[in-house]
Amino acid sequence: MSIRTALRATSALALCAIATTASAQDATITIATVNNGDMIRMQGYTDTFTAQTGINVEWVTLEENVLRQRVTTDITTNGGQFDIMTIGMYETPIWGANGWLVPLNDLSAEYDVDDILPAMRNGLSHDGTLYAAPFYGESSMVMYRTDLMEAAGLEMPTAPTWQFIREAAAAMDDPANDINGICLRGKAGWGEGGAFITVTGNSFGARWFDEEWNAQFDQPEWAEAVNFYVNLMNDYGPQGYATNGFNENLSLFQQGKCGMWIDATVAASFVTNADSTVAEHVGFALAPNAEGVEKRANWLWAWALAIPAGTQQEGAAKQFIEWATSKDYIELVAANEGWANVPPGARTSLYETPEYQAVPFAQMTLDSINAADPNNPTVDPVPYVGIQFVAIPEFAGMATEVSQEFSAAYAGQQTVEEALAKAQAIATETMEAAGYR
Repeated sequence: MSIRTALRATSALALCAIATTASAQDATITIATVNNGDMIRMQGYTDTFTAQTGINVEWVTLEENVLRQRVTTDITTNGGQFDIMTIGMYETPIWGANGWLVPLNDLSAEYDVDDILPAMRNGLSHDGTLYAAPFYGESSMVMYRTDLMEAAGLEMPTAPTWQFIREAAAAMDDPANDINGICLRGKAGWGEGGAFITVTGNSFGARWFDEEWNAQFDQPEWAEAVNFYVNLMNDYGPQGYATNGFNENLSLFQQGKCGMWIDATVAASFVTNADSTVAEHVGFALAPNAEGVEKRANWLWAWALAIPAGTQQEGAAKQFIEWATSKDYIELVAANEGWANVPPGARTSLYETPEYQAVPFAQMTLDSINAADPNNPTVDPVPYVGIQFVAIPEFAGMATEVSQEFSAAYAGQQTVEEALAKAQAIATETMEAAGYR
C-alpha cells in the first residue's frame, strides 16, 4: 500500500466518531452481502479497516436471490447470523417499521448524513429515521457499443424509445461474430428479472395493481410489454437469456457479446474498466419508454448496509458502516483505482467533485436517479410506493412466483398469455389472503 493510500485510510478511519471501545477492539462482525463488483471491491479494503480498529470482518458473499432469502429468513426468525446485512429500498422501511433494524440516527457529524442523496436517504428511511446507509445507489440506463452503433449508421438518442432500441438491436445483431443485438435480464427473482420486467411494464403503461388493489396482469398494457420483451430477446438476445441476471449480462457485455445492455447504472464502471474488452467503445443513454408513454424503464435502488436489532456487536457494526459508506472511503477507492471506480449514486458531494464530473457516465447516472419517482411509478395512479417493486410485505414472495412464470415463458415452457394468466391469479390470491381486497 502506498504512503498516500495509508494516509487516506488513516484519515477515513479517524473520522469515524463512534468510539472504539476495548470490547470493539476485539470484536468480529459478520456481514452478509451480494456478489456484485463494488461489494467485492469493498472486501479488498477491509484489512485496512481491521488494522486501524482491531475489528475483524467475516464476509458471507451470496448471489442476489440467495442473499435475499438468507437475510430475510434470519431477520424474521431473529436468527442472529449477521451483524450487518446488505439490503435495499424494499426491505429497509418495512423492516425498520417492524423494529427489526437498529436506527442509524446517531451517526457522527463528520459522517454527514445530509450529504446522502435525498432519493437514497428517503428510500432507506421510515418516518424520517434512517435505517440503512447506502453503499451505492443506482437507477437503470442503456449501455451500448458506440462502434457498432456507428457501423449500423445509427445514433443513440439521449432518451430513446423501445422502438428505437429494437431497431438498433436488429442492426447490431451479428450471430456470426457472436454479438447479440441486446442483452437483458430474464432470470427469475423479484429483484432480478422481476425488477426488469416490472419497469418495462411501467414504460408501456402497465401497473401491478389499480387503486383498489385489483391485479392488472390481465390488462393489454402488460400483454404488450411482455410480448415486446420476448420478441425482442428471441430475435436479438443471447441463447438462454431466461437464466441471465445482472452478473451474467455484465460478463457478456465485457466480452463484447452485446450491442446494448439495459441495466443498473452501477454497471457503468465495470463495462469501462480494464476487465472490459470494449471499454473504449461504450456510450450511455436514459432507459427507454414506449412511444406515447411518459414513464421510462428506470428504477431506483440502493444496496445499503443495515444492522439487525439484537446484534451483540452494534457499536462495531456502526463503526464499519460509517467507514464503508463515508466520503473518505470514496476517496480511498479513487486514490487507488481512479474516480470511475468509486461507489456511485449515494452522496451529493461526489457529483460536485470535478474529477468525478469528468467521468463519462457520472451525469447520466445522476440524471437517471433523479428521473426515478417511486411515489408516482406508473402512468395510471396506484396505491403503492416503489418503481420496480411494490412496497408491501407480501410483495417479495408474490413477485418471486410471478417472475418464475415470466422466466418460464422466456424459456419457451409456456406462452406469454399463460404466464400473464398465472401472474394474475398469483397476485389476486395473495392480495385477497392478505386482506387488501
